[in-house]
Amino acid sequence: MEVFFEGFLLQASLILALGAQNLFVLDAGLKRQRPLLVASLCSVCDLLLILLGVLGAATVFVQYPLLKITFGLLGCAFLLYYGVLKMREAWNPGPVVDTTMVAHTLKQTVLAALGFSLLNPHVYLDTVVLIGGYSSQFEFWRQRLAFGLGAGACSILWFFGLALVAASFSRLLHNPRAMRVVSLVSGVILLSLAFILGRDVLSWI
Repeated sequence: MEVFFEGFLLQASLILALGAQNLFVLDAGLKRQRPLLVASLCSVCDLLLILLGVLGAATVFVQYPLLKITFGLLGCAFLLYYGVLKMREAWNPGPVVDTTMVAHTLKQTVLAALGFSLLNPHVYLDTVVLIGGYSSQFEFWRQRLAFGLGAGACSILWFFGLALVAASFSRLLHNPRAMRVVSLVSGVILLSLAFILGRDVLSWI
């Protein structure tokens, strides 16, 4: 249990930052657009990546740096796309229906959740490389597994908590002006993250 909570606390220190994935879950909750499905997909992706890391997959990024660059370019384009959508949404004088960050159809929601969870190389650096590398200090695989499960449990609690808390404040978005403010803030953050990620990718090349 001590190793489990050690993993839990390490992931807590990493996941609290307002990144693209957290912003996506927050937006889904505020707009009540399948927030539990979004939280589930993000949680599963994080858990799988963490388990891959503790099982030794972190060396893949070291052996194949082109893979990290490819994910970086895809992630940058993905963030730019959704950032532009949110900025359009913010400047639209009426309620926006078709260009929300969380799409309306089930297929689009799943694809968007997977995109925000898997197309950001920083997610891999946090889960696979950092958590996986940290777990290498443990001699036995059961300890590594417990460490990974602790980190995964933190992700699950965080994403579901974030989605549910945001959904409880969704009434604020009945005001079109409030919706535009949220969209503007989301757009600025997403475009900023795209710029930061693009800068990082250039440093990797």
